[in-house]
Amino acid sequence: MLSVWTLLSWGPDGWLDDIVSGAAVTVLLALATLPIGLTIGFFIALGKQSEEPSLRIAANIYTTIFRGLPELVTLFLFFFGGPLILQYLIRLVRPEATIDVNAFVAGMIVLAIIFSAYASEVFLSAFRAIPKGQYEGGYAVGLSYGQTMRKVILPQLVRIAFPGLENCWLSLLKDTSLVSVVGLAETLRQAGVAARVTKHTFLFFSVAAVVFLILAVVSSLATGAIQRSLSRREARR
Repeated sequence: MLSVWTLLSWGPDGWLDDIVSGAAVTVLLALATLPIGLTIGFFIALGKQSEEPSLRIAANIYTTIFRGLPELVTLFLFFFGGPLILQYLIRLVRPEATIDVNAFVAGMIVLAIIFSAYASEVFLSAFRAIPKGQYEGGYAVGLSYGQTMRKVILPQLVRIAFPGLENCWLSLLKDTSLVSVVGLAETLRQAGVAARVTKHTFLFFSVAAVVFLILAVVSSLATGAIQRSLSRREARR
């Protein structure tokens, strides 16, 4: 039987290279999801505070659904149900066409939807924390709505929303493990394969736990540095 150090080595007898490649996929998936989720969440927050009732209702329905559904259920609905709908629509034009869903893309879309639902609440709270006088001041000096948002509101919004968005990011990192169920070779998937092959279940799931903890610590250090930078920039202003 191979020793623990051999199993955790880099090479044909070890699994460290597979775990590291899985961790890289985890980070790439989270980073690819982040800008999409932030963008959607920002516009959902705008919709929730819109004066147009239909926009408010649509935004509230969106967040209610995707905050209420379990993440795994959302992933299964999209991964297995989405292709059926797309295939039906495409076959109306090309009967012989088939649809293949890429696990990375499916995971990215589903995680972005879930992330945006929570991020929108963070953005909404930040919007409400900014006094109305900030908008009025921008309009008073001749700025348009877009200029007021870009030059006056957004810098304050980012600073206020950042701690909440940091928590959303850490949740996103952990939620990447859900995509293992649809075959994406991320950290948990690779640890699971190693555990089944070697019968060292506790060892490899412990390694996966350590990987996620390391990613969380690195993320906390990075976001802490960004937070300090934002505070210094606000002080200079």
